[in-house]
Amino acid sequence: MGYNKNSLITALIEKGVKIPNPSSVEISEEVNINLISSEDVMIHSGCKIFGKKTLIMPGVKLGSRSPVTIKNCQLGKKVELKGGYFEGSTFLDSANMGDGAEVREGCLLEEEANGSHTVGLKQTILFPFVTLGSIINFCDILMAGGTNRKNHSEVGSSYIHFNYTPNQDKATASLIGDVAYGVMLNQPPIFLGGQGGLVGPSQIGYKTVIAAGVIYRGNCPQGQKLLMGKKPQKEDMDFYPGLYWSVKTRVINCIEYIANIIALRQWYLIVRSKFYQGSDMEKMLYEGAVEKLDLIFNERIKRFKQLANKMEKSIELYRSIMGNEVSEELINQKRELFENIQKIESSFKKCLAYSGDEKKRVEFLKNIDDIYNKTGKDYINVIQNLNEYNKKEGTSWLLSMVENTRNTIMKYLPSFI
Repeated sequence: MGYNKNSLITALIEKGVKIPNPSSVEISEEVNINLISSEDVMIHSGCKIFGKKTLIMPGVKLGSRSPVTIKNCQLGKKVELKGGYFEGSTFLDSANMGDGAEVREGCLLEEEANGSHTVGLKQTILFPFVTLGSIINFCDILMAGGTNRKNHSEVGSSYIHFNYTPNQDKATASLIGDVAYGVMLNQPPIFLGGQGGLVGPSQIGYKTVIAAGVIYRGNCPQGQKLLMGKKPQKEDMDFYPGLYWSVKTRVINCIEYIANIIALRQWYLIVRSKFYQGSDMEKMLYEGAVEKLDLIFNERIKRFKQLANKMEKSIELYRSIMGNEVSEELINQKRELFENIQKIESSFKKCLAYSGDEKKRVEFLKNIDDIYNKTGKDYINVIQNLNEYNKKEGTSWLLSMVENTRNTIMKYLPSFI
């Protein structure tokens, strides 16, 4: 840009950005001040802004409680980041985070998604209205559920998503809700009680409550349960680094997560894109969101490959420990995963291009366009104005993408079926 720090800040003030204490604010030279709106933007004392991809739209508030650092983030209208560090993430309109947050690369917070103080996120997707309490570590996860600001999925304070195993494995992303139903904003909320945790990879369905204080190790994709976590304690056992005693659930959950990311990406390309056809800032916000989905997809493939490449060693360990008592089914599962991982990776990437059942897609888009033309381009309003038949049609279309990915990959893993 050719500006120094003082001239950048001066230029922002002159265009109307509110910076009460300019001498305490740091803005790096690569920041494009044309991507910082002059309309009702407040940058409080101690804030730092870095990155040529940084976008700040009207109504953004930074640092109301403590200094904020942002680097290559895209902030939609009326986003408020009260304090903390934010990098490589996208916040859609009215998303907000409390003091002490650390939001690392690859996060996408949709409209009015929010967290209280001291929340850590990475590779996290929060659908509209999803609310996180305080002192939470919620990485590698997608969470949906709820219908509006008063009826939303929520995570209680002091909650952890456990996303790293003793085998140094991070193929552990969890689905709390899903994409095909969640985007329709008509599902019952999910509640994860405070002082608890979820061991990934897991699938949790709508209308599920995990009781406070529970570390939940399992799946409940059907939802509508109060999960108390009272399974019998297992006895202590020897630990063998690199040995997987089971892989089926882990692999199937990983495939399901990636399939949902593929469907969500198509939702953005085909549906969400209609709502960002105005200014250059709107287009950049949209592009930032799609970029995060690409980052998440690539990360999940990377972690899935790492898991697959550990299976050869796991088979050797398993045979040496179990001798004649081995499960041939488990060995076959590991072998299929290890031997077919290149074909699986290639197939995942091909599935990215599949845009779902054409008839269902065309019909659903017609309904979207009709409401869009009547009500305007407020995304939340348009989705909420779809009737239940329209929403079922859209869900069916998205499920066709999830099913296509699932079926394509499972062809290489017959012993998992």
